[in-house]
This record gives sequence, structure tokens and C-alpha cells, in this order.
Amino acid sequence: MEIIQTGIKDLVIVKPQIFEDARGFFFETYNEKRYKEMGINANFVQCNQSKSCYGVIRGLHYQLAPHSQSKLVSVTVGKVFDVAVDLRKNSPTFGQWYGVELSEENKLQFFIPKGFAHGFSVLSEKAIFSYMCDEFYAPQADRGIMYNDPTLNIDWRIPTENAIISDKDNKHPLLKDAELNF
Repeated sequence: MEIIQTGIKDLVIVKPQIFEDARGFFFETYNEKRYKEMGINANFVQCNQSKSCYGVIRGLHYQLAPHSQSKLVSVTVGKVFDVAVDLRKNSPTFGQWYGVELSEENKLQFFIPKGFAHGFSVLSEKAIFSYMCDEFYAPQADRGIMYNDPTLNIDWRIPTENAIISDKDNKHPLLKDAELNF
């Protein structure tokens, strides 16, 4: 397993060790001891999965403290562009985002610590997206930032006319107006 730094403190890409032969492949999607040795100290309590079609943009989502979540995300089918935005007010990278392509081919994982907003766009015909969280979903703490906030200027790699956005995600505030407590 290899940890790839993103340039934003605590936000890392995990490149698992893949064992392949004529039968296919095998890799550990999570091993608490190994991940803790690599600096990922989240105690995951919930695992979620979503299926989406090409053009879907989900996000940017987060939960307020004390319900904020760290997430370990990956793709089992298809390909997505995954994005995390630093919302930690005292961070030197506050308001900066980092994106990484996650796919069934590259098998990369993205560790997103507490204090970040998260979203992704689907670049393949369909994608099955998996994410482990270290806190349970808390609807009273659920918040978001507008996916197309001009101050963030995220290139979701989806033409505007092909973007599929939920009603909820179309109503999120801009970063400058978002409720933050990190």
C-alpha cells in the first residue's frame, strides 16, 4: 500500500497493493492496522454505496461538527472525478480543492478527513461508488456547497449541458455563505 500526498494536509490518495494472476485480482480494500500505520486513524462505522449514470454530479456535501465525517472513497465499477474542498477555517489551504480520478481500473482510494466537503462527477456510462464513514449520517448536521461555486472553479469534466444535478444540490449556498464550524 502506498500513500500519495495531495499537497493539502491530511487529504491523501491510497494506492493499494494489487495481486493479479490468471484468475483475476485481489487487494485489501481496508485493513485497520495497516491504514493506521499509514496515518489514517478513522474508526469507520458506516459503509455506503451509490450507483449513478454519466453526467451525474453529487456534492459538495459535508456534515457540521460534532457529526463531521472522514471518508474513505473508491469506485468498484466505472470512473469518477472525485473532489474534496478544505473547509477548515484555520487551514492554510482553506477553500482549496483537490480532485482525483477514481476507477475500477486504477483501484485508487481517496481519504477525505473531517472538515472537508466532498463530491464527484461520473465520467463513465455508469459508476458504483463506495464510501466508508467514521460518523453516522446526521440529517440535522447535513450541509453543502454549490457544486459550481465560481470561487472554487472546479472543472467537473462534464459539459454543462450533460450535467445531472439533484434539486437538493442545486440549492446549496456558495462557500462564502456556507455554515462552517471546523
